[in-house]
Amino acid sequence: MGAVLDGIRVLDFGRYIAGPFCAALLGDFGAEVIRIEKVKGSEDRYVAPINEAGEGALYMQMGRNKLGMTLNPMKPEGREIVKKLVKTADVVVANLPPDTLTEMGLDYESLRALKSDIILTTASAFGSGGPYSNRVGFDGLGQAMSGQMHMTGPEDHPMKSYVPYVDFGTASLSAFGTLAALMERQKTGKGQMVEGSLLNTALTFANTLLIEQSVIQANRVASMNRSQGSAPADTFQTKDGWVLVHTVGQPLFERWVKLMGEDHWLEDSRMQHDQLRGDHGEIISERLAAWCLERSSAEVLAAFEEARLPAGPVLTQQEVLDDPHVRAKGLLKPVDYPGLVSPAPVMDTPVSLSESPGGIRRRAPTLGEHTRQILDELGYSSEEINELHQKRVV
Repeated sequence: MGAVLDGIRVLDFGRYIAGPFCAALLGDFGAEVIRIEKVKGSEDRYVAPINEAGEGALYMQMGRNKLGMTLNPMKPEGREIVKKLVKTADVVVANLPPDTLTEMGLDYESLRALKSDIILTTASAFGSGGPYSNRVGFDGLGQAMSGQMHMTGPEDHPMKSYVPYVDFGTASLSAFGTLAALMERQKTGKGQMVEGSLLNTALTFANTLLIEQSVIQANRVASMNRSQGSAPADTFQTKDGWVLVHTVGQPLFERWVKLMGEDHWLEDSRMQHDQLRGDHGEIISERLAAWCLERSSAEVLAAFEEARLPAGPVLTQQEVLDDPHVRAKGLLKPVDYPGLVSPAPVMDTPVSLSESPGGIRRRAPTLGEHTRQILDELGYSSEEINELHQKRVV
């Protein structure tokens, strides 16, 4: 069986995560993705450098399953190349502000004039239509402006997640929207614009908190790692490390009470359902913290596993790489790249299909690796390509 997106061509003008990871997910399921970047290399190529050329870990993940070309779309010759590429494409991905899209000729009206059924997938910080539309921004703004940072860290010091989950969420939702648009095009023959934004994603993830605040004015403040909706649900120090415990629901709470050997918790009026336990979670966390400190992480996790209670170790990056489950499932694929001292462990396609699975087929391209090949396919002669190189158009 062929890949789900065989025959679909995607032009990836994205930078950093929200656009490039969207395109990478489409590439994982068989789309031909062309990454188009600055002639000297786009900035996201060099985030968290891991080889002598300064190319980075982020790019190893974002660039998988893509062809790579360099292009300056602001030069007249570059604009012509963009037009020719668009006529061969099904999807254009660009996580850029609306005014920048227009300047580059990548706004939906310009693209539709070239190819009527084109799908434009955009992802910006705030989306179009509001007073923040043309503001630039990264993942942290989504975290900060959705109420999530207010609920993270200690009460008096808002804290951002180190991992840019708003970026990755926006990329994933944008890929979902792109697939929906492709399905609609199969029915109607019409393209459309797919628009994601960091703020939209962050508000989606935080929506439960916002609904609660609007309806009952809970006015919650951060409580570090302790959940405010159930208990025990917190991180706990052991003799030799840290573990995370997360229980939700009466059956799990009863198992925890049995593990502790303290039936009085079941009779406590403050512990009769999840929200009450969350409201008084500090008491439960204090009890479990004392229990964990008397044991090693392995002992805590073994006891919780025997009781069928959710718990796991807080791992370092190296411990994740060495984790037996991660290794047994082959989740991190070793992908070689010029200049690396060892293959990069790139996470495989995060969702699997039983009949037509995605996967990593090729490493990220070196700078401009496929420029000549792509221009040749567009009808440019060798002499014309050489001239474009000399003019720094490509």
